[in-house]
Amino acid sequence: MKAASKFLSAASAVTLSAAMVVPGALAVQFVATSAAEAAVVSRVEVSGNQRIDAETIRNYITIKPGKAFSSSDIDGAVKALFGTGLFSDVQINQVGPTLVVKVAEYQVVNQVLFQNNKKLKDNALAAAVQLKPRGTFSQATLDADVESVKAAYKRIGRDDVTVTTQVMQLGDNRVNVVFNIAEGDRTQIAAINFVGNSAYSSRRLSDIINTKRSSWVSFILRDDVYDDDKLRADQELLRRFYYNHGYADFQVVSAVGELDSATNKYTVTITVQEGDRYTFGDVSVESTIPEVDGKSLESVIETHKGDVYNAKNVEDSIIALTEKVAGSGYAFAQVTPRGDRNFENHTISVVYTIDQGTKAYIERIEIRGNDRTRDYVIRREFDVSEGDAFNQVLIQRAKKRLENLNYFEKVDISTVPGSQPDQVVLVVDVVEKSTGEFSVGAGYSTGGDTAGPSVEGSVTERNFLGRGQFIKLSAGGGKNSRDYSLSFTEPYFLGRRIAAGFDIFKSTREYNNNYDSDTTGATIRFGLPITDSISTQLAYNISQEKYKVDDGCNPTDSDPSGTCDISTAILDGIEQSPWIKSSVSLGLVYNTIDDMKNPHEGIYATTTVEVAGLGGDAKFVKVTGRGSVYQTLSESLDLVGLVSGGAGHVEGYGSDGLRIFDQFQSTDRMIRGFAYGGIGPVDPLTGDHLGGTTYFNASAEAQFPLPVVPESFGLRGAVFADAATLYGSKVTSVAQESTDMQLRASVGVGLMWASPFGPIRIDYAIPVKKEARDDVQEFNFGISTRF
Repeated sequence: MKAASKFLSAASAVTLSAAMVVPGALAVQFVATSAAEAAVVSRVEVSGNQRIDAETIRNYITIKPGKAFSSSDIDGAVKALFGTGLFSDVQINQVGPTLVVKVAEYQVVNQVLFQNNKKLKDNALAAAVQLKPRGTFSQATLDADVESVKAAYKRIGRDDVTVTTQVMQLGDNRVNVVFNIAEGDRTQIAAINFVGNSAYSSRRLSDIINTKRSSWVSFILRDDVYDDDKLRADQELLRRFYYNHGYADFQVVSAVGELDSATNKYTVTITVQEGDRYTFGDVSVESTIPEVDGKSLESVIETHKGDVYNAKNVEDSIIALTEKVAGSGYAFAQVTPRGDRNFENHTISVVYTIDQGTKAYIERIEIRGNDRTRDYVIRREFDVSEGDAFNQVLIQRAKKRLENLNYFEKVDISTVPGSQPDQVVLVVDVVEKSTGEFSVGAGYSTGGDTAGPSVEGSVTERNFLGRGQFIKLSAGGGKNSRDYSLSFTEPYFLGRRIAAGFDIFKSTREYNNNYDSDTTGATIRFGLPITDSISTQLAYNISQEKYKVDDGCNPTDSDPSGTCDISTAILDGIEQSPWIKSSVSLGLVYNTIDDMKNPHEGIYATTTVEVAGLGGDAKFVKVTGRGSVYQTLSESLDLVGLVSGGAGHVEGYGSDGLRIFDQFQSTDRMIRGFAYGGIGPVDPLTGDHLGGTTYFNASAEAQFPLPVVPESFGLRGAVFADAATLYGSKVTSVAQESTDMQLRASVGVGLMWASPFGPIRIDYAIPVKKEARDDVQEFNFGISTRF
């Protein structure tokens, strides 16, 4: 008991002591805290400032004389002064009744100068750096700007650029910043190697990607610039290519570019895993929406059992199903493809499932990065707008349309949550690129009405004033020709997807030093896309043609041909000069070509009907058509087959009949191996070919890469066989020969070059079937016009 009593007494003593000590401690802490929170100064003193007024600095801080402040207020004042970006250092201390604010100002940039730069102009480099005149200077910003300048040069293919800097003190805390640039040589791509490919040759895959090996034309094309972003885009191009040709398991294992600093050249290595090639198995449509019958929608899809697997056809089927169901009143319907691989027989069965989908609406469309292109030019490529149902398929279609405009380096579309759970905000980020072009070129052609050397200059703008309009002004000519033209196109006439435009032109020709022509005209046209592959164009054409016999010809009544040996039929046409032609034309184009620059698969077909007689002197109906089918014959050899054919007929009406100049003339597009206007009805007295009212032609061709020649040169070879006939004539002023249908044929070889000046083609053809009066021209050189 005594022990317990002593323990209780001790505990009581401790408790009592604690009760006396703790409140004391709390009191001390409270007093200290209260003292800190209740600090007051009588004045705020500023030092270290040179350009910034002291009162301005005082206004940035919240601490005022006579008012209590705490340590958090001091922290806030320091942050506020640093936040102005005017000071490199800030210190705030209380010295008695005075708050001392000591600052160190950043120096002010007077000028930013670039020296020894030739490949990039000052304005391009100034846009790349952060330091600006009248802005503040810091070493960290300068260091970052050096890297930015290097990156700008790397984008134009000059990785070995060196950049040094100089900071010149001007007094009054001002500096000039000088970037000294040694641009170095162009960094080239020595080789592009593909590893793991067996279905397609490395040459074929090189055609697919945009990164090209350096060649002697690279200084013009600039397609051999190594860029990491470009290489990533190339990987996507390869994936799409393989997916569209049956290789659903294709992967890009790696894609790297290694720079050899000794040679300043990259070696690009792309390792792929092709996998097996698949065909479509069973294809069906299922619907979880009771009112939508999946079976009835199977006719809409573009994937069919037995066809080679094609990811693009799957995408097109999704779009077609989505639009069909949305048109039936189900705006939120979502189409999801489900593929079932059969690894044994290499088939993929596809089930398109149609669900109701989550209801979501587009709150707004936010566009960023378009400094030049107007907002509405981008918005009109969307089939949806604010308030519409969100549809991912239509968004992806809009993205493809924006990319196809060729106004932007990059297009990204993302979504962020809107103000309500069922609303989203579409964010469209674009990176603009130059859309203007000034070009001067020279060429030589062996055929047509402009044979011989020629030059041409043009100014083109694809995005005029940022409005998405196309305008081109060109002038050119050769030994016997002069051409001038102005073209303008508004792609969205009256706010609809109708292209409207006009062409104004003037051309002069000299024909065999015998007679001249002078044509001035204009065309007003309207183009309307019907589907992704079918489009139509309606045009009104008016022109005035003037013909004149050369002074040395001297035709007379007794000798109509004079000394120039011109057919009477041609002289009759010249005598009707000037001749006004007023016509309307309607054209239809079907185009499924995979690559218009380097076609391997697809169909391009066009037909045109022209009716002249809406005023003017000409009265005729002309119908023409042409079609080309491309098909890859061997993937490994990159062998492409081409079959093409065409036909035309013109019929005059009225009392004046058909002029000789309105009849068809043979060209190298009709048949090779013969001169321009070298077949068909002929004047037996002068040998002049007078053209015909009807023609048919056909051609078969095989195109292939040239061995040994690097693919980056853009050279391909061809072997071909042509057949054609041109007959019929409405000219009655002379007796004619070869007016009946007579077949001509030729065989030959060709060389095609995707040159920096446009596609150029050289053909050597030997006629194997011809008529006695035909004019032969075995060699043909000129601009290639495939379509």
